[in-house]
Amino acid sequence: MTAELPPDPAVVAAHAAVQADTERVLRAWAAPDLGQSALCEAFLGLLAARPDATARSCGPGHVTASAVVLSADLRSVLLTLHRRLGLWLQLGGHCEPGDGTLLGAAAREATEESGLTGLMPVLVDGTPAPVHLDVHPITCSLGRPTRHFDVRYVFVAGPGAVPIISDESSDVAFHRVDALPTGATGVDASVRAAVTAALTRVRPGG
Repeated sequence: MTAELPPDPAVVAAHAAVQADTERVLRAWAAPDLGQSALCEAFLGLLAARPDATARSCGPGHVTASAVVLSADLRSVLLTLHRRLGLWLQLGGHCEPGDGTLLGAAAREATEESGLTGLMPVLVDGTPAPVHLDVHPITCSLGRPTRHFDVRYVFVAGPGAVPIISDESSDVAFHRVDALPTGATGVDASVRAAVTAALTRVRPGG
């Protein structure tokens, strides 16, 4: 087994802003249930242990930023058919050195993967906040097994939004929230949970 390298000081410096914002956001987050609260503590543990926790080079795992993008009428969710994984996923990805906030990273990824601009984050008490956390094992772009500590925000697209397929995707399309893709390329339980959490946020009480 190869020993894990210590954090690169240059990477730590480049991610200092988004790392600090991620910790601030998660410490202030009101988790919806005990399971999500326990996950939040795991996220905070990673952030405390690794000053490069928001960088993809953090081998034990790293924070990623996702966007659950709903249509203007809230009846559909925008998903991308990931070219490498072959699954329909919510939009999102790695934090980059230029990201000042985790919300900004999620918005940037959503725009890059969909071509849509002007995505509006959903506010809670006047502040954008995550709706769902997930940790999953993955072999990402560095080619070695790691874990994504994924933070999901909710955005709403403008009326008549038409997404554009990016280089990372085989397809990108709105899917009705009550008819999410199934089968070999269907969504997994994590995506379903994120969509459910998003709808709970925009449709209080169901």
